[in-house]
Amino acid sequence: MHLVIIGNGITGVTAAITARRLSPEARITLLGAESAHHYSRPALMYLYLGHLRYPDVKPYEDWFWPENRLELVHAEATSVDTAARSVQLATGQLLAYDCLLLATGSVVRTAGWPGQQLHGVQGFYGLPDLESMSRATHGIRHAVVVGGGLIGVELAEMLHSRGIRVTWLVREQRYWQSVLPPEESALLAAHILRNGIDFRLATELSEVLGDAQGRVRAVVTSTGQELPAEWVGLAIGVQPNLALARAAGLETDRGILVNEVLATSAPGVYAAGDCAQHRQPAPGEAAVEQLWYTGRMQGETVAHTLCGQPTPYRRGHWFNSAKFFQLEYQTYGRVPAQPEADIASFCWQHPSGKLLRINFRQSDNVVTGMNVLGLRQRQDTWERWLREKAPVGTVLAQLAAANFDAEFSRQHEPAIRREFSRQFPAIILASPRRKGLFGAQ
Repeated sequence: MHLVIIGNGITGVTAAITARRLSPEARITLLGAESAHHYSRPALMYLYLGHLRYPDVKPYEDWFWPENRLELVHAEATSVDTAARSVQLATGQLLAYDCLLLATGSVVRTAGWPGQQLHGVQGFYGLPDLESMSRATHGIRHAVVVGGGLIGVELAEMLHSRGIRVTWLVREQRYWQSVLPPEESALLAAHILRNGIDFRLATELSEVLGDAQGRVRAVVTSTGQELPAEWVGLAIGVQPNLALARAAGLETDRGILVNEVLATSAPGVYAAGDCAQHRQPAPGEAAVEQLWYTGRMQGETVAHTLCGQPTPYRRGHWFNSAKFFQLEYQTYGRVPAQPEADIASFCWQHPSGKLLRINFRQSDNVVTGMNVLGLRQRQDTWERWLREKAPVGTVLAQLAAANFDAEFSRQHEPAIRREFSRQFPAIILASPRRKGLFGAQ
């Protein structure tokens, strides 16, 4: 069997490694147009910050690929012939395949602003974007970031680390209002302002202005204000990269449409990761999942199917994490911006800027999700509580078992339980576990 994988990001590489383990004799070819090797996309920010060197973002040493007989081809796939089962490369090479996996990832979304084609205006997704940003921001004084998602906060921190004055435009009335409840939004907005960012809510980009050399010099906002900008980062999100799939005649919508085993509309062709759209997502799950960990899970799942072991993709409980300057954020399960019917929401905040929210069903007190800011929690513990449908009283009593903060950090569990008892006096908490030298007991 010859398995060809287009895309050497986390999804494609996970699929290749898993397929090698399942099918020792298979020929596996991994195509990457962006770089000659796999790199950690979440680590790009730390390259710019100077915390990592370029070799540090390569999860696997160069010997790993030949050692595991994984063929790396640094070339762009220009077309796919699903009838002939072949892939045409920009180099002129034609690759025949038995099974094909499209793991083409995402592309930066733009909004058609006047002047967005000027030099110094760009999105941020991959290694070429980092290289362009590094060159364009060298020695500048003013930058503007547009868009309030996780890429936006990364860009703001990256630029600020080099002494560049950052103005951050977010069109929503409160920060990340489609995702976060009001308390979390307010805490993060205050934290961003404290870190020296000119953070402007309810403000949109209207136009980008250039100089005689075709380089950005300023932006005009929706309020009519002109702001100096020697670089503009567009962070309004990403969208599935569908160019190759559409040219091949595959069925697409927002993403490449796939069934539960991640098969596309063409025989022998599969899609996974950012570019895939589930035809029938499970209740409460997104049709398009654009996260590192879901990409890894889809890559592992589809590899089993490619190797003759059809395996439905099951994401399980939602999880995500991020960092807002020094403040860590984690979420597990379902914590929508507005509570759903029959859901109670407990929120504890500390004056230092820490926050814990736990959602639970009022009918049976079963925990359905949590948000945490500034307190590190163990994913496996929360995953188990959600899977086992633990009552909120039990979770709060055992909360120290989920604590992943550094040793000797201040413990807030007693204060959290007291606040819960004040907000929900009718719910009886179980006896708390004691945390000794070796963790929860």
